[in-house]
Amino acid sequence: MFAEERHRKIGELVAAQGRVSVAELADRFEITRETVRRDLAALESDGTLRRVHGGAVAAGKASTSEQSLGIRQLLHHDRKLRIARKALELVPAGAASMILDAGTTTELLAELLTTELPASRTEELLVITHALPIAYKISMGSRLQLETIGGRVRGLTSAAIGARAVEQFRSLRPDIAFIGANGIDAAFGLSTPDALEAAVKTAIVASARRVVVLADSSKLGEETLVRFAALADVDTLITDTEPDAGLARALDLADVEVVVA
Repeated sequence: MFAEERHRKIGELVAAQGRVSVAELADRFEITRETVRRDLAALESDGTLRRVHGGAVAAGKASTSEQSLGIRQLLHHDRKLRIARKALELVPAGAASMILDAGTTTELLAELLTTELPASRTEELLVITHALPIAYKISMGSRLQLETIGGRVRGLTSAAIGARAVEQFRSLRPDIAFIGANGIDAAFGLSTPDALEAAVKTAIVASARRVVVLADSSKLGEETLVRFAALADVDTLITDTEPDAGLARALDLADVEVVVA
């Protein structure tokens, strides 16, 4: 097979799968890994893909890019709502405390807490959050107790970030935390594009007795710029489809319960 045809097929694979590995391409085309790396370098220079550790991803999958809250609220809404409903089942009964991380799926969970949680349970439940949209939803028309975490608010996510927010989370020991992620990868773990957001998420994960990740399937197998937790730091992942074999194996080894909504 000529190099030009191989390049075209590699481009098609990346477009279809979102990601390819050097080992996979070497086996598929029966070429050396060094040849694959040269092919990927040529395709990257053409703007077809972006090289990452061990392979390549589609050119548009930039690890530092992040969509606004308004745009993300429109994406995969049905999936996120199913995930939020499953998460509602894990909310502790009786006097309990919980952290809601910033994010569109956790915001849907906040709405469900105010509309579907029995009134008998709301007065004993303390919700802690650094996300302004979630704090607003909890405070309006609800008997839930609310504690807000302060700091400089990041406009893209409407969430408090910085040293003050991190220190406040570090001083807490809630019963459960519901947290979001931009990427969940078998090797890299949980990640987000912004270092300041990552620091807050790391503090949340370290503080909670139980950590539940809410992530739709578009986040599975993805890596973004900053890792904030390893898979082993998580107790439960709620998503909308079964993870692929590699990620499923890594989650099992890390003793992470996977719940499919």
